[in-house]
This record gives sequence, C-alpha cells and structure tokens, in this order.
Amino acid sequence: MDAPQEILLAEPRGFCAGVDRAIEIVERALARFGAPIYVRHEIVHNTFVVNDLKSKGAIFIEELDEVPPGATLVFSAHGVSKAVQAEAAARGFHVFDATCPLVNKVHMEVAKLAKEGYEFIMIGHKGHPEVEGTMGQLESGIHLVEDVADVARVQPAQSERLAVVTQTTLSVDDAAEIMAAVKARFPAVRQPKQQDICYATQNRQDAVKLLARKVDVVIVVGSPTSSNSNRLAELARKLGVPAYMVDNPSELKAEWLEAKSRVGLTAGASAPEVLVQQVIDRIKALGAVAVRRMDGIVETVKFPLPKGLKQ
Repeated sequence: MDAPQEILLAEPRGFCAGVDRAIEIVERALARFGAPIYVRHEIVHNTFVVNDLKSKGAIFIEELDEVPPGATLVFSAHGVSKAVQAEAAARGFHVFDATCPLVNKVHMEVAKLAKEGYEFIMIGHKGHPEVEGTMGQLESGIHLVEDVADVARVQPAQSERLAVVTQTTLSVDDAAEIMAAVKARFPAVRQPKQQDICYATQNRQDAVKLLARKVDVVIVVGSPTSSNSNRLAELARKLGVPAYMVDNPSELKAEWLEAKSRVGLTAGASAPEVLVQQVIDRIKALGAVAVRRMDGIVETVKFPLPKGLKQ
C-alpha cells in the first residue's frame, strides 16, 4: 500500500469568532455562577466541545421546562426564536445569549423589514436550529426554500415587498444559485446589503477550493450535525476530490488514504484545533512525513462578550 507522503492544511480552518465567543460565554458563566449552567441546544455543533463543557458542569437541554426556576441559561450560537426568548423571560431564568452576532444581524434585519411590511424568503436547511431561530423572529410571512425547486413552489402573499435572508453556514455557490432563481421569479426582491453567509463560512469554503486542486483526498474535521463542516466535504467532492468527515481521529480509515500521496485537511468552524492535531498524528502514524500549511486569509474578527461576563 502506498502511504500518504504529505498533509496540506487549509488556512483558515476551525473555530470562528462566533464559536470562540459562545464557548467562552459558557465557560465564564460556569466560573462565575458555578455548575450547573443550562444550555439550550448544543452550544456549537461539535461533539468534543459539548462533552468538554458537560465535564465542566454544563447541562444541555432542548426544552425550557427541563430547566429549574432561577437557573442560569445560555442560548446557543445558532440563535433562538422570539417564542423561546419570551418563555425564558417568563420562567425567570438568568439568560446569557451566545447567539453569533452575525446570526443576530439577520434577526435584526428581519425585524426591521417586517415592520416595513416585508415578507421573506429564507434560504436554509429545514430543521436546523439557526433556521428555526430566524424564522421564529416572526409569527408568519417567512418562507423556507432549501433548493432551486422549492423556489418555484413558494407562495408569498405578495411580491411587492419581498426580501431574502439566508442561513449563515450555507454553501456560497449553492446559495448563489438559489438566490438567482429567487431573483428570476421575483425580480423586485430585496437582497441583503452584505450577504448573510458569514465571513468564516466563506473563508473556509474558499480555502477548500484552493486545497482541492493540490491534494488527492480531503479530510474535514467536524461533527455530523455541523452545517458548515458538511458543506466543506460536499464542496471538495463537487471539485472532484474524494472527501470524508471525521468527528474524531478514531473515525479516520486507513483505506481512504491508500495510494493518496497528498492529504488535504481542514476543519469546520465549530471544530477545535486540538482535534485537527490528533488527526494529523493519526495520518502521520499511517505514513505521512510532512505537514505544510497553505497560505490563506488571517482572520482577526473578535466579538465582545455579553455584559455581566466581561473580565
């Protein structure tokens, strides 16, 4: 069997500013208020991160009736609906909102345009917590499309005031294709001033486009529930390179790397660098000798913490 010779690391990869902030909010809440801290939904979609926080005293729940009165509750990075916010307030929880500021920006845009009488088409994945949170900013008038075929079927009440919003972790190319279909059907549709897909999703996809040209196989470190991680693997495959997602190094199969001399490695925005290093060690154990970093964008985005958790 020909062993892999070289590992090429995508740049950037791994944690984004929104994920960094969300994890820090839970850790600081634990330090300040002590365990347990309740978190609605996985804080970020990564098994390693969630298990690490569980070991420190975080309890992950889906329904607010699982949280005792007076407890401290953190909303996940994906954001929540108005109904969840109202229920948390009514139950008197001490709430810290770890919603990514870039998701919040979409929520604020929806609220602002809804006041002006707009209906919305949302491009996103049904059932994803971010989509549920954004669609849950309004009682009605927000219509989900998952692909181009959905665009032909969507039935807004009117099309004079129609705006598009998207999930922040979509495939940039897929979203552009769906957006084009929306514009073709509703020429007057209002688009976001800056696209809703976040800088980190865009940067990681751009890095995979560069990476795929130079490697024989792509490994993505990320959990199965992570939308942006799944998009990275899909993108590599679209570019004609076999790609596999691993939640941890034990999932890496030696046969994936057979006769593949150069292995590309990246990580979704919710996957920690410690897992990337463990996957590197595993690929080295299978024969790789060199590790090279690609040149890429250096991300300097940093989001402030909520009041009450700053140093």
